[in-house]
Parts: sequence; structure tokens; C-alpha cells
Amino acid sequence: MSNDERTAIRDTAKYLREVRPIDPEEIYEYVESQPHPAVVRQTLREEAFDLGLVETDEGTFVPVGEKPVATAVERVDRFPDEYGAVLEELLVAEYGIDWPDGESGNALRERIRKLKDAYYRQHPVEYDYEAALAYAIYHLPDYYAVVQYALTDLIERRLLPRKLRVLDVGAGVGGPALGLCDLLPDDALVEYHAVEPSDAADVLSAILDEADRNVHTEIHRERAEEFDPSGEFDLILFGNVLSELDDPRAVARRYLDALAPDGSLVALAPADRNTSTELRAVERALADDPTGPGGTVYSPTVRLWPGESPTDRGWSFDVKPDLAVPTFQRRLEDAASGPDHHQGEFVNVDVQFSHSILRTDGKRRLDVTPNPDRWAKMADMEAHVSNRIDLVALKLSHSLSDGGNPLFKISDGSESVEHYAVLTRETSLNSDLVDAEYGDLLAFESVLALWNDDEGAYNLVVDDETVVDAMVA
Repeated sequence: MSNDERTAIRDTAKYLREVRPIDPEEIYEYVESQPHPAVVRQTLREEAFDLGLVETDEGTFVPVGEKPVATAVERVDRFPDEYGAVLEELLVAEYGIDWPDGESGNALRERIRKLKDAYYRQHPVEYDYEAALAYAIYHLPDYYAVVQYALTDLIERRLLPRKLRVLDVGAGVGGPALGLCDLLPDDALVEYHAVEPSDAADVLSAILDEADRNVHTEIHRERAEEFDPSGEFDLILFGNVLSELDDPRAVARRYLDALAPDGSLVALAPADRNTSTELRAVERALADDPTGPGGTVYSPTVRLWPGESPTDRGWSFDVKPDLAVPTFQRRLEDAASGPDHHQGEFVNVDVQFSHSILRTDGKRRLDVTPNPDRWAKMADMEAHVSNRIDLVALKLSHSLSDGGNPLFKISDGSESVEHYAVLTRETSLNSDLVDAEYGDLLAFESVLALWNDDEGAYNLVVDDETVVDAMVA
């Protein structure tokens, strides 16, 4: 198609979009050369994001809505079968119909073992095609769920636009991409860019073929350190990749500059201590950047006190319900044998993750500034030991106890060491501590402050004298 024909189609679409749905069967008549309607349709698809058009079930094109996304997820129960079928097709194409068995099954299981060991030891991982397939078997489902839960923070405050330009840095085999696509409504319009240099991009490409027709994708096979993002992005994702970069803070800082003024940078990491604390270190480096404007921590680790920054270890993660076991994981697990195999070794349906959302417009999920005359500050906790105090804090864990009193990490963004709320006696007046969700804001009244020398942390004892209230901000 010539540039003149493309320009004519664009101009006609710009005119008609304000009048009626654009039908390729009609619009071709407006072009002097009268290209086939199928050519017009393809051109409209290629130009859809710039024109702000979404394709309907009837095959026409209409303007994308201006209202932000409002479809937050409450629970992800399973990895969709249609995506699992694509992965199995790739496995069959590579190894044959009996891919879980024999040498191919053993090779995939060994790859998964090596991947898990490398992550545990913080060793670099090289993704050839077999490693990418093994990674997809083990991690596609949980990463699919994680991104949906993480983005709920933005959706609840109507901060995810319906026309969305996305940059997925270290996109891997596509778990976060699929989760994002399924989270968005059918009438959303997405320009999705993936940065992925390894053979995982081959799996990602096949997976993205299942994306909605209004998700327009492009894969950039470059390293995150070398890719130069052009334009502004409404959403920048770092999905479980920061721990694999040589200098994650510098890389994330560079990408922060590519955010739209009202955009969000979302970083995800597994819940284990090393990757979780590394994510939090990157978050703090961006938020406390002395060289210029950095990011504001939007959630979940909101800094409540102006001018204060946390310097504790920062290990914090959320836990969501397990997924149903996907067929491809079950097949690989059921075919396993031998003395080194332990039950469930190749099933991964836990949804436990750390995340951080940064923005450059100053917005926070909880727009709260405590009154210093009313509430104690964690930075000053040493002065309050053995006293009953009042304070406000975020709940940043599910119960961490192993059969003892329920124990929850809490934070107000000023602490230099960990603070934990310990529930020694639950009452109707303090039950919000247990009932609150990860990231919720709580007000504690008459909580006893103690120093735990064994753990090197402060314990805030919640007993029958303590009132805990969930605060709505």
C-alpha cells in the first residue's frame, strides 16, 4: 500500500470516527484506488492506536472510551486453558506428543531444577529455547496471576487508562503480558512493547498471538540495559527481572524517565528474601534519588511521614489463593520418577510476590499524613519501649508466625529496623489487624511497644487493651 493510500484511509477514519462506526467495507470507497476491504481493515489495525480506535465484534472500528479501567480482579482461580494449549503445542512441536515422558521429560525436569537452584543461589540464568519452555511450564501460571493482583491498586483508584501504552522490560515468556491482557476490558486499546533478548521471546511471540485483537504488540530483542525507550509509556513493567540485572537501580532509573506524567512503573519479584529485598532497594533508590526528580512510592509501602524514608531490611510480600494445577504441570509431574523426585516438585501454583508501584506525579494510594501530636512515629520507637502508644501503620504481611501468636509486619515508612504487630489476645476491638488486607492502613491505640533482642526488631503487642481500626484513605 502506498503512503497516499494509507494517508487517505487515516484521514477518512479521522473524519468518520466522530460520526459513526468505521466499516472497512464502506471506507475503501473513499480511497481513490479503492483497495480491497481486507487491506483497509489491516491498515486500520496497524493505525488503530494512533487513531484511538478499537475493533468491535462486528468488525467495525469505534473510538476508545475515555473512562479509565475499572475491572479490578478479586481472585484468579486458574491459568486459562487456551494459553495452556498454546504452550503444549510448542512442547509437542519441539519434543513430540509424549513430551513429558522419556528423555524430553527428564530434560525439562532437570532444567526446572537448575532454574530453581540458580535463583536460590542468585546465579545468572541463560535462556535457550529449552530453558524458556521449562520456565514457562513452571512460572507462566503464577506470573499471570501476580500482575493482575498488583495492578488492582491502580485500578481501584482509576489510574489505569483505557488507552494504554505498555513497556514490559524483561518480558520473558509472557506471564505478566497475558495477565495484563486478560485484566483489561474488551474495549481497552493497548500498544504493548516487550523487551526480551533471549529465546524466551520465541515463546512470548507464540503466546501473544492469543492476545485480544485490540492489543497491538511488538517484541524488541534487546537487553534491557541497551534498549532505548522512545515516547512515553502509561505503564512500565519489570516482571521478575530486576534481580537478573547487573545494575538494577541504574536501569530502573533510566526507564522511570520514560513514564508518561501520569504513568506508573510496576516492579514484581518473587517473595523470597533475596529478590524481595532487592526490589525494595531499587524502589528506595528511585524514591530517594538525590540527583534529581525521582519517583513517589504509590504502593504498597507508602511513606506516611513527610521527609522520612525506611532503611530496614524491607522484606515484604503478599500471598494470594493457590491456582488450580494446570494440565501441563500435572503431566510433567505425573511422569516424574526416581529417588531424587519429591512430590509436587514440578507443580507451582503458589501466588506469593513482592511488588512496588512508583509514579512521578506525587500520587500515593493512601494520601495520609499523620498528626505528630496524635501518633507515634516508628523512627522514634526507641523512646517508646515499654510504653503503650498510638500509631498508624500499613499491614505488610500475612501472619508470619509458625503456630504461635499471629505476627504481622507493619510499617509507616520511617523505620530503620523491622516492626511487627503481635496479636496476643484477639477481641472485637482489635480484629481488624487479622481481617485487613495486605497494604491496608491501620490505626493502633494503646499498643505496647517492646524490643525483641533475639530478632533485632520492635514488637507492638496487641492485647485486650488495644484497639485496631482499619482506616479508609
